[in-house]
Amino acid sequence: MKRESNIYRVNLIEKLELEITGKGEGGVWDKAEVLTQFLSPWDIKEPSKIEFRALWDGVYFFFCFRVFDSKIHIVAKDDSFVSINDSDRVELFFRPDTSLNPYYCLEIDTAARIMDFIAYPDKKFDFNWNWPKNDIKVKSSKNDKSFTVEGAISIDSFNKFNLIKDNKIEAGIFRAKYNSEDGINFEPTWISWVNPNTETPDFHIPSSFGVLHLMF
Repeated sequence: MKRESNIYRVNLIEKLELEITGKGEGGVWDKAEVLTQFLSPWDIKEPSKIEFRALWDGVYFFFCFRVFDSKIHIVAKDDSFVSINDSDRVELFFRPDTSLNPYYCLEIDTAARIMDFIAYPDKKFDFNWNWPKNDIKVKSSKNDKSFTVEGAISIDSFNKFNLIKDNKIEAGIFRAKYNSEDGINFEPTWISWVNPNTETPDFHIPSSFGVLHLMF
């Protein structure tokens, strides 16, 4: 049976089986399905390969991005949202329903800095909001071929925000890649798991989301 391209199955593991190191290593991650279906519909050039994996143990939702890109752009002058926003990063959006009123955004750069905010329709963002810090842990690493962003989010926090329904989480999985032709001015390429089918890049619409199915 052909599996729907906008549904990712999050396999169940034993509690305390997975430790977040930022490297995405270990046999536990072999239990996850590997999602490589990423595209940039607004850019002619094919984006570099991305591998996304997710698992859960009933207490935490675990995620791991491995991006096969060694030319990383990061603005490291401070840890502000402005610096993160201008850096290469991966992104996870979560919504209770298609109204996007509200939805929750986690944007994480290659140094594991988190830009988290709550959002509302028409791109109304509240950057004073944060995902509860005791409910999220993120680490990262890089080598000469790729960078990895690995994290854990408590299931309690998903439930608090009404994000799990029928063992499913509606989510967007994205990447922002900054490129420059002169080494001075950098412009983003926007990469998505699900094609939003828009003329210009836009992740902040209902059609950019897929489904994470928590398996038992």
